[in-house]
Amino acid sequence: MGAVLWAAEAAAVDCRDLVHEENRYTVCEVDAGTEDLRLFLNDAQGELLGQFSAVESELAGEGGRLAFAMNAGMYHDDRSPVGHYVENGAEVTRVIANPGPGNFGLLPNGVFCIRQGRADVIETLRYVEAQPECRFASQSGPMLVIDGELHPRFLPDSTSRYIRNGVGTSEDGQRVVFAISDDYVTFHEFGGLFRDVLKTPQALYFDGNISRLYAPQIDRSDVGFSLGPIVGVVEAAQ
Repeated sequence: MGAVLWAAEAAAVDCRDLVHEENRYTVCEVDAGTEDLRLFLNDAQGELLGQFSAVESELAGEGGRLAFAMNAGMYHDDRSPVGHYVENGAEVTRVIANPGPGNFGLLPNGVFCIRQGRADVIETLRYVEAQPECRFASQSGPMLVIDGELHPRFLPDSTSRYIRNGVGTSEDGQRVVFAISDDYVTFHEFGGLFRDVLKTPQALYFDGNISRLYAPQIDRSDVGFSLGPIVGVVEAAQ
């Protein structure tokens, strides 16, 4: 079982470090019922944001700031989303429901959907059938946990290890848990974190290797080359 090593007080987001099966992770938990959870891709002029600092600058114009942020889905070389993407109710890219190359196409994959008062990880075919009205949505893959079970293609003895990040949600859509590994982990190990420790019945992989986190309450602001979709919690600037 995991052991909590450290916790930080935060109004909008609770971030903490933990260890599970000798791997280190940083986990940030959000109440989707009370917090302003959004996705970000381009600024008001249509230019790529790409960095946490650019999102901060954009929010400053409306009197807000980031309480938390993380990369939130795979992207092409031009940073456009690989899969389905919705921002402020407008669809930017369509749902891709068929198998394909790479981690994204390792079905089942899923969609992270933010609605009024809740957020959910939804397996893609279920998403297509239900057609939820998401204010924000980002498709990625593979699913890490599906109805409390690990993705069927995950291997306990896999040798593929990366820094990985993803998101899990509770059944009622109120509890949203974001995690990033601080060690190189397999899909099986990362999925096990969401299933066994974070107890989220649905969880989705965002990306690996380029995974980054912005969590000012623990003095963390990862930097690097430009990202595609970014998920963040917005709070009023003080």
